[in-house]
Amino acid sequence: MKTEVHVHGSVFLCKGVRLAQVELALRPWLDYVDADHLADAKSLEREETGIVYDAGERVVSMCWTGEVGRSFHNKLTEACNNLGPLTEYASEVEVTYYPDSGEDEFYQFFVGPSPEAIHEFRRQCVTEDINHMLSRHLGKPEVEQVTALVSKMFDAHTPQKSAADMPAATTTSTVIPLHPRNRHLH
Repeated sequence: MKTEVHVHGSVFLCKGVRLAQVELALRPWLDYVDADHLADAKSLEREETGIVYDAGERVVSMCWTGEVGRSFHNKLTEACNNLGPLTEYASEVEVTYYPDSGEDEFYQFFVGPSPEAIHEFRRQCVTEDINHMLSRHLGKPEVEQVTALVSKMFDAHTPQKSAADMPAATTTSTVIPLHPRNRHLH
């Protein structure tokens, strides 16, 4: 059974990363959609750019919709994990599934050069979200108190570096279910 999925985000690459490296990293996704190159991975929606590598800006931009089956999520996870070591810093990729049941599923992939970079980026995202949400209802001192507590909670769960983790950063993507209000709309 096929379901529609939308993948949206930008991943920022290290200096010197070439198109061939990006295509190799994204190979699980490209193979899944039967595309030889990024340019062949067209979105179902004409106005969407698909998967675009901009060498000048050192970014892979994704605005892609397709019909997929059950194994797509694993292939996308693998592709994001492969892309992680090529990144300069952590970024977010949003994934929305639109099954026939009408129960949309929302995920965030955090892609980055290391688990520590992803952890710090997630902290920033959560702190900014909380700050934005609470500033409409509370004063600055109360908001700062809550964001300080959130930061402290993130500190308590900082990924630990070990010698085994140093050579390869293969755990650079995390999937987190989102509340339906956080849906990305164009």
